[in-house]
Amino acid sequence: MHIIDRRLNPGGKSFANRQRFLRRARAQVRKAVREASSSRSIKDAGKGGEVSIPTGGVHEPHLRRSREGGVRDYVLPGNKEYIEGDSIARPQQGGGQGSKASDSGDGEDEFRFALTDEEYLDLYLEDLELPDLAKRQIAGAKSVQWRQAGYSVSGPPSRISVARTLRHSMSRRIALKRPKADEIIALREEIEKLEREGGQFDALQALRADLEQRLARSKRIPYIDPVDVRYRRLESNPKPIARAVMFCLMDVSGSMNEHMKDLAKRFYSLLYLFLNRRYEHVDVVFIRHTHEASEVDEQTFFYSRETGGTVVSTALFKMAEIVRDRYPIDQWNIYAAQASDGDNTSSDNAVVLAQLKDAILPLCQYYAYVEVGMDDEDEHPGAGEPSTNLWRAYRRVAVDAPFAMRKVRHRRDIYPVFRELFARRPEGVAAEGA
Repeated sequence: MHIIDRRLNPGGKSFANRQRFLRRARAQVRKAVREASSSRSIKDAGKGGEVSIPTGGVHEPHLRRSREGGVRDYVLPGNKEYIEGDSIARPQQGGGQGSKASDSGDGEDEFRFALTDEEYLDLYLEDLELPDLAKRQIAGAKSVQWRQAGYSVSGPPSRISVARTLRHSMSRRIALKRPKADEIIALREEIEKLEREGGQFDALQALRADLEQRLARSKRIPYIDPVDVRYRRLESNPKPIARAVMFCLMDVSGSMNEHMKDLAKRFYSLLYLFLNRRYEHVDVVFIRHTHEASEVDEQTFFYSRETGGTVVSTALFKMAEIVRDRYPIDQWNIYAAQASDGDNTSSDNAVVLAQLKDAILPLCQYYAYVEVGMDDEDEHPGAGEPSTNLWRAYRRVAVDAPFAMRKVRHRRDIYPVFRELFARRPEGVAAEGA
């Protein structure tokens, strides 16, 4: 048997095949998406596009016969060059791999696959969540939960309950004494027997009258009547939706050079994308600080060029003020993410620690601190690189608090650090402090 599939693939008809391919190659595509994220600009962080995956790592299903000997025929879809009986030369090893020049040989380049925005985001933000999100209040009525609530006599055909309909049908037939099919068949067989044997005329007429009466009764009492039909009834209940607020605190003082600000903005753009994609009821509050702190909008937070001195405690005081004014802790889950180069006025460190311990951390479900630096520095404190004064101060509170600290030196480190901070964890397991 030789099958050649030359059908065209009309636009919009390959969605099912596409989803099956993504399931098979999910690990390779997810790895390619994460590697491509480091070279993207901030505005393109959540957009789809082409990614390259190695062809050797993708298992493609194929049809074959049993391996129990004999001649095996292969199905080669899309073949336009060979016919049955042709021999196909084996490609030379190394062809197309770029290892050395050759005057012959075939090979395959990496497979380039285009992802939509939705597919890209699903893979990009897979297995991420806000830690310890408590459902403290029902927020809004957009999300509802449907559950079965008995049966009704009307509804769409898709919700017909066959079992309940037949149960009502049987009860009605028994109550109205509808003749059974077996009784009618037995009565007909008895009439045919008497006709063959030439039985008494009166007995035969009585049986025929009984049969007509039963048939008429069967027609008057149908097997299934519209009054028997039952539909599964669903009722909607509001689904508890957790409300949360994320405070984004960014240092924009003079000690933050353009490289550091770019790293911080990339981290916050990824965080903003994650929150908007995964949660419906999450507010994002942007706070920029130099020696003074102010709440700003998204445009100002990411693109303003304001600079000045460094007093970190101003951002913490501003956050506590906003929480008191707008976000009651009994109704909101409160999160915070801070990005800084670790430079702070020495006299302000004690104020920062006191504000964290007494006002901020008791309110927060989770606090993440990302320290940005130059890419030529060592990534691990204590291995030749002196820790910053803010890093040393924060390490004192990161032991017994919902507090996590990470360092970022290069844009390729942003996504791995982000996943460490917001990866889904088993219940009761917290992120490591540093």
